[in-house]
Amino acid sequence: MCANVFGALKSLFGKPFDGGKRTMDHGSQQQQTPQMPGPFPGYSGPFPGYSGPQGPYPGQHPALLRLDEVQREIANLGPQVCSYSGLQNDREYKRLERELTRLLLEVDKVETEGRPELQQPRKRAAGEVEGLLRYLEGNAKHPSRLAIEELTQEAQNLLNEGVVGPFRQGQALDAFEISEEVVEAVQDVAMRLAQVKTGGSVPLRKARYKALTRVCAVQEILEGRIRTHTLALPLSDDTHEAVQRINQVMAQVSGARCQEVALLMGLSGRDSCAHLARILTELLVELDALDVSSNAAVRNYRKQVVEEINGLLKHLDLEGEGDDTRRYDLAQNDSIREIEAIRGRVSVLREEVLRQGATGQGAELQGLLTHLDQVDTGRNPCIREARRRAVLEVQALINFLDLWEALGRRNPGAEEPAPHAAVWRVLASLCELQAQVLGFDGKRADKSYMVLEELLTKQLLALDAVDPQGDEGTKTARKQAVKHAQNILNYLDMKTDEWEY
Repeated sequence: MCANVFGALKSLFGKPFDGGKRTMDHGSQQQQTPQMPGPFPGYSGPFPGYSGPQGPYPGQHPALLRLDEVQREIANLGPQVCSYSGLQNDREYKRLERELTRLLLEVDKVETEGRPELQQPRKRAAGEVEGLLRYLEGNAKHPSRLAIEELTQEAQNLLNEGVVGPFRQGQALDAFEISEEVVEAVQDVAMRLAQVKTGGSVPLRKARYKALTRVCAVQEILEGRIRTHTLALPLSDDTHEAVQRINQVMAQVSGARCQEVALLMGLSGRDSCAHLARILTELLVELDALDVSSNAAVRNYRKQVVEEINGLLKHLDLEGEGDDTRRYDLAQNDSIREIEAIRGRVSVLREEVLRQGATGQGAELQGLLTHLDQVDTGRNPCIREARRRAVLEVQALINFLDLWEALGRRNPGAEEPAPHAAVWRVLASLCELQAQVLGFDGKRADKSYMVLEELLTKQLLALDAVDPQGDEGTKTARKQAVKHAQNILNYLDMKTDEWEY
């Protein structure tokens, strides 16, 4: 029942996506009005009136009227349940649970008088409410949802100790350097968040996206602060009459930076992102009013401070991110679509190679690599990983073609050292195995996967047994063959790790 309710609600109430034109902090979005054929799946208007020969009611039965009202309330709560991405202790969860429980009690109070034509509508309404309750609880307690929360708390603790805490203790952000270790640790949390499996669940994808956008925003803020340590700021007050005020604004920006980190990571319960945005905007207006036209150094200084403020402002629209948009749906993101289009072309080329052999696909594959390098990832770890995996797919096919052509050109002489010939025999076996890996489309539990993994491992052992006997050419060939075998194993592993974006 829960799965059926979820599937129907997701298709009926899912907001239309904005075209994928904005992910993280770039692009734009367009809102559309969802087209809903009815207030709830299976709903086709009021229940039919009961007017049997023994019925005392000339019109619709009161029980059906009440059940119809309940159905309308269910239709209103359904999309809220299907899009809820929080935990059980959140206020919104408790509200939804309370409303659904109330509806269940309302349904239970409906008198059916033992009549099947009244019992069936009541049973249907009760089942729909129970299904929504199970779905709400299941997502809030899902292991992936709990993993997202644990990673969020890890980032909160990390930033509280390394950034927010020192600032609250009276240390201005300029008084200490944000260590690169902190930035790397935040980046590691972002990568682990990107790897959390959601199984396509809208609430889980929203929760992951919401956490990921904030961690990535904080990472960019910290990286920006590290870069400004190399700038010759601030200038001396004696340089220009406007410098003193710019220095004061810069100090306020330093405080705002820590405050924004606290707001984005839920470490501040006092102010809001909107309030901080108003303060920063007022600082921009004040800087713009300063007359610094007579001094190029001061103009450049002001410009850098303005860039600092704009860098903070662009992250302050995340407060409602993921709640009123569908940016979490990366399948509709422009960059992902671009990557998937390239992967589709690679798949076609791969089939041609495996069916017909090398027929000049190398130039096109190199062009696809260049295209992938130009894809905008928007600092999103999920999109970066999708691009990385697409690059590996292209490179795997290029490496196969290179080896296939090298084997075709091979013309060993009579004096070729035996160890060198042994390496080439392994390379020939690797070429055959790589063709099978390129065409593999299964899972790690499949017998064919385990056979391929075992055969590739045997080739590595065979290479390990080759004694170069001091020949530098053989040493180089063996080293390259080992690397090639390891790349094939890594590619096979990547194809079966069930990653999702």
